[in-house]
Amino acid sequence: MTDARAATIEDVARHAGVSRAAVSKVIRNAYGVSPAMRERVTAAIEALDYRPRVAARAMRGSSFTLGIELPHIGNPFFTKIVAGATAALQGTGYQLIIAPADVDGEEGVRALGALADRQVDGIIAISPLVSTAWLERLGTRMPIVMIGRHDRSENYDTVTGDDAEGTRLAMAHLFDLGHRRIAHLTRSADVTHPGSGTPHAVRLEQYLASMRSAGLEHEIRVIRTGMTEDAARVDTLAALDDDRPTAIFVGNDELALGALRAVGEAGLTPADVSVVGYDDVDIASHPAISLTTIDQSGVEMGDRAIRLLLERIRDGRIEPTHFSVTPVLKARASTRAVRTG
Repeated sequence: MTDARAATIEDVARHAGVSRAAVSKVIRNAYGVSPAMRERVTAAIEALDYRPRVAARAMRGSSFTLGIELPHIGNPFFTKIVAGATAALQGTGYQLIIAPADVDGEEGVRALGALADRQVDGIIAISPLVSTAWLERLGTRMPIVMIGRHDRSENYDTVTGDDAEGTRLAMAHLFDLGHRRIAHLTRSADVTHPGSGTPHAVRLEQYLASMRSAGLEHEIRVIRTGMTEDAARVDTLAALDDDRPTAIFVGNDELALGALRAVGEAGLTPADVSVVGYDDVDIASHPAISLTTIDQSGVEMGDRAIRLLLERIRDGRIEPTHFSVTPVLKARASTRAVRTG
């Protein structure tokens, strides 16, 4: 530019011959932007030396809002994350905006884009299928913390549980109880793709490794299900009718509650089929449920995610941080020693 005034988004739109909304979509890498549109807007941004993040803050200041995207708002583990985040915000002047995305993949992209459009100061997200490249680009525009993803990111932070260690704890507990016919109830292949770094993918990989290390490769059994308790109930019932396992390691507690319901509906008890979950949601410790599970402290995850965002917003930190929570086995009544004879 020839004058000292910083370029605005309107300048970029005028230079590219597009609308302001189109520029906004390209900046946040929104869904549905054509390659041609992206090229035109990107060229205008470079020509005008437009800096979206700096310029936007100079014009509007802080909104004192932080966004949190949840892929399935009914999952009780996510409630613990929100509770931790809310507690960490006490006295900071910031408020949370929740954006639910009830399916994986593109819906997560839309939810994150909607939060960016609302000009939040930072985003916490649980989106297992949003591409790392898309997140890296968005991370250059605003602070982002991804929960659950084992990404080695450059432009955003991550908060995870040690899913491999948590799975080892669960499997060792079942082995110690004498179980050998152990099935794994988990999500679809899209969510558990090897090497993707999602929690369910890491747990599946470690389940397979644990079974093979124990010389039980011939007993490996992976049961696929949806993302709800009822889907897990239906799929577990089908599995119990076909070469029944003595134990089921389940990818999270919501699914484990469905598996427990199926065991009960089939007229069985933990002495027949033990169930181990993952997350330690509040209801897991209820005496009527008593679910053996892995505690990965959702409250601590939410708390840490907020603190990482505020470090970027207030202190200007730009180096990525990757924080991991140490898992703890909570052994309860849903697991019993395998029956002999």
